[in-house]
Amino acid sequence: MLEIGPIFRSLMRNKTGALLIAIQIAITMTIVVNAVFIVYERSQKMQRESGIDEANSFYLSSSGFGSNFNAKVTITEDLAALRQLPGVIDAVQINAIPISGGGWSMGLKTQAGVEYDGVGVAVYMVDEHGVNALDLDVIAGENFTATDVRWREPAQSDWPNDVIITKAMAEALFPDEHYSKTVGKTVYINDTEPMVIKGIVDKLQAPWVGWSRVENAMLSPEHLNNDATRYFVRTEAGQRDAVMQQVETFLAERHTGRIIRGLNTIEETRARSYRGDSAMIKILTTVMIVLTVVTALGIVGLASFSVNSRRKQIGTRRALGASKGAVLRYFMMENFIITTVGVLVGAALTIGLNIVLVEQFDLTPITWYYIPVGMLILWLVGQLAVFGPASRAAGIPPAIATRTV
Repeated sequence: MLEIGPIFRSLMRNKTGALLIAIQIAITMTIVVNAVFIVYERSQKMQRESGIDEANSFYLSSSGFGSNFNAKVTITEDLAALRQLPGVIDAVQINAIPISGGGWSMGLKTQAGVEYDGVGVAVYMVDEHGVNALDLDVIAGENFTATDVRWREPAQSDWPNDVIITKAMAEALFPDEHYSKTVGKTVYINDTEPMVIKGIVDKLQAPWVGWSRVENAMLSPEHLNNDATRYFVRTEAGQRDAVMQQVETFLAERHTGRIIRGLNTIEETRARSYRGDSAMIKILTTVMIVLTVVTALGIVGLASFSVNSRRKQIGTRRALGASKGAVLRYFMMENFIITTVGVLVGAALTIGLNIVLVEQFDLTPITWYYIPVGMLILWLVGQLAVFGPASRAAGIPPAIATRTV
């Protein structure tokens, strides 16, 4: 059986190289494990469902000008015409676009006139077609009717009587009740203004993808009486691109006193909103690969140097009866000891770095099993890296011991 003692004594006589590799392994583990956790979290964040039909939806802006431009008439006629176009499932005027990065927010309370922070909520102003146009699923209560919808003037600050909120918002407002039981309850906006919860939709994300309460959203039944407005259009499957071109031309020709611009798909909007997360994933992935490769090369270099400097010693062991397998195991075990020191130090550093990241950047604490998995992977990398030099050492013939040079 291979003795550990001679390996330790050999490492202590040549500890500089072994120490450098152990430190390199520790640093690699610290960075890689935390990076893997961050990459996983960011990728999960990017895959969150917005709640709308992203693949078949687009939006555009209409900006009217001139004294003859009538926003109410134009918006009403535009929506009626858009909804009749071939390939269009539904269309709606909307004040903000989910996951776009810009929108309206308010706070809702369950008690009026009480001094406490309301629950933040993203506000989408739509008519009775909003649920269908956004492809939302009403899981409790009911949708707006045409009689619920009003016109909001530019300087108007009051709110409609009814509101539809997301399931997440209902649970945030009434954490001790099932979301279905919140239908019919009164919530307060602007501290004292009541709104009755008319319905609950399953999911609808806010415009701000970095917000911790991104699924807190509400639908307010109203049109915006503004010369500049935004239309959201949902098409039949596979018809989006063709309908986009048709709608842009159609609206431009319907009224010459306006400008049509900002034609975007939701998929393009998603890619733009998550561009920072995507870039971070690419950068961290590159760093992890480079660090792992450099560490593996360092192990190969140290092992190759060790083999070359002990060729005569290895030949002598072979002449005294050591088998090729014994020599191979010797170098594999030597590397295993160095890697073990590195990963144990790396485990402590990984926890320390994660604590700093959590405190300074408000990240999520790392899941515990990432550390042992990282240790196992680096053990494997170390063993694979040392296998080549160890095999060469095992192949040194006994006759090398008799050479003088």
